[in-house]
Amino acid sequence: MAGIDIIIEEKKEDSVDRQKVCPFLLRVFVSTTGHHHKMSEYNKGNVPQNELQIYTWKDATLNELALLVKEVNPEARRKGTKFSFALVYPDIRTPMYRMREIGSTMAGQKGPDDLKTLLQARLSVGDYMDIAITPADSWNANARKNYSQSYTNHRQRQY
Repeated sequence: MAGIDIIIEEKKEDSVDRQKVCPFLLRVFVSTTGHHHKMSEYNKGNVPQNELQIYTWKDATLNELALLVKEVNPEARRKGTKFSFALVYPDIRTPMYRMREIGSTMAGQKGPDDLKTLLQARLSVGDYMDIAITPADSWNANARKNYSQSYTNHRQRQY
């Protein structure tokens, strides 16, 4: 009897055959201040200055998008850099845009939102992505500061 090889492929519900499905253009606006752009920067047909144009698919993850941003932004490559993602979309009732945060990732550290896809975030083709980058130094300094304050408060309550 001839040997038969069985190949079982695990296919995710929301996965896209990237060889057959055409990618769409995602306009990404990056802020390196640690805060998302103000909504006023998206009004009346205007958009913020720092634009990246990324061709992607709806099964792209937040981690994948962070990797693409790191390719063009060397400062964002440092371990501990935080990426906060938000969708900017038109409000169907008024002639303005709305923003909805969809998750965050951190360079060099696994997190719960790393594998969240654009489809899971309910992105519609034509929406914008706003990414706020918090540099590793300021993020880590605040974390250490908060930790040391809580540690000091805890020690003071003990004695």
